[in-house]
Amino acid sequence: MSSSYIPYGAYWSTPFAKWQGSLAHLNALHLAALCGRSALEARRFPVEAIDLGILGVTNPQLGGFYGLPWVTGLMGIDRVAGPTIQQACATSVRAMQLASHEIAAGSSRCALLVMADRQSNGPVIYYPDPKGTGGYGHTERWVTDNMGHDPYFKGSMLQTGENVARRYGFTTAQQHAVKLRRHEQYQQALADDRAFQKRYMVDVPLYDSRFRKASGALATDEGVFPTTAEGLAKLKPVAGEHGTITFGGQTHPADGNAGAILTTREFAREVSLDPGIEIEVLSFGMYREEAGYMPAAPGPAAQAALKRAGLAATELHAVKTHNPFSVNDLALAADLGFPWERMNNYGCSLIWGHPQAPTGLRGVIELIEELVLRGGGVGLFTGCAAGDTGLATVLRVTDSRNH
Repeated sequence: MSSSYIPYGAYWSTPFAKWQGSLAHLNALHLAALCGRSALEARRFPVEAIDLGILGVTNPQLGGFYGLPWVTGLMGIDRVAGPTIQQACATSVRAMQLASHEIAAGSSRCALLVMADRQSNGPVIYYPDPKGTGGYGHTERWVTDNMGHDPYFKGSMLQTGENVARRYGFTTAQQHAVKLRRHEQYQQALADDRAFQKRYMVDVPLYDSRFRKASGALATDEGVFPTTAEGLAKLKPVAGEHGTITFGGQTHPADGNAGAILTTREFAREVSLDPGIEIEVLSFGMYREEAGYMPAAPGPAAQAALKRAGLAATELHAVKTHNPFSVNDLALAADLGFPWERMNNYGCSLIWGHPQAPTGLRGVIELIEELVLRGGGVGLFTGCAAGDTGLATVLRVTDSRNH
């Protein structure tokens, strides 16, 4: 069992921007520091209490060698240091797990998590190799090359989705049914002038690439595709006649950042925006699937987390997933016996995009707010990551105002 808590309201996420959209030219770490500083100031959070920072980033940024110390310096808390985590789309949950362990061990009382990524304009890296052919080295396009080729599995991300669809027998029609449902659920988050999203979402300040001249702000997700049954029916599988996954059945690359505080129960009560709401991190679970079956990893990871929490899937009140493919949710439903129709209320990465490191934390934040709106309960977040891994966490929200 974990012994860490998230103060109610001590978290935030930016909108996610589309590939080559409004955030494509901005250093993701510098931008995350500005957003995090603004979010903590707006919440009047006592930043002097933060004694550990954890940065999550998966796509290298200029100046990123200095990692967390640079980010916290920009945030005005330059006496805080800590590690940088890189575990693809499992980065957020891994950072939560590390913070929880530090708090349980007594080595930290208040941990700051900053998750940032920019899929757009990923770096092109040259690796010298004097003994290579002609003395030339190797060039890697960090984002696109790695999406297209797993050096261990030897296949693409798309192939992992097709492998899982074939293992379970999922059809294109089933995948499109999931996508249509997820798009409908996202509309719930936009209702009443985005009332749900405004519970946690912060505007992103827009600047020139040197962060000198302000040009406005991004307040809403950018790149969400209008989705209809008729439109989905016109799409053909990307892999050809033997495939099942269309562009409609998968997510899109995006840019953005998110942050959160993890701390002790006592301090969480002190700094919560509403002391009557308690958010307890109960457990974590990890699993590595057979090579090339990435979207099937979240189910076993979720089962491991539930077992550690002493809970069954039937006791869950809400489930949130990182689902780069519709097949993720179909597989998870088959593994847990939890209906896919009930997962991912208010949105998910299948709809709002995939910046990698912050993706999971936005999902966890939305899970918390969903549980608060229902008056409390137990929630699960689970998702897959490169390397055929899955990572999951179980949370409990208790609302004493209802008693």
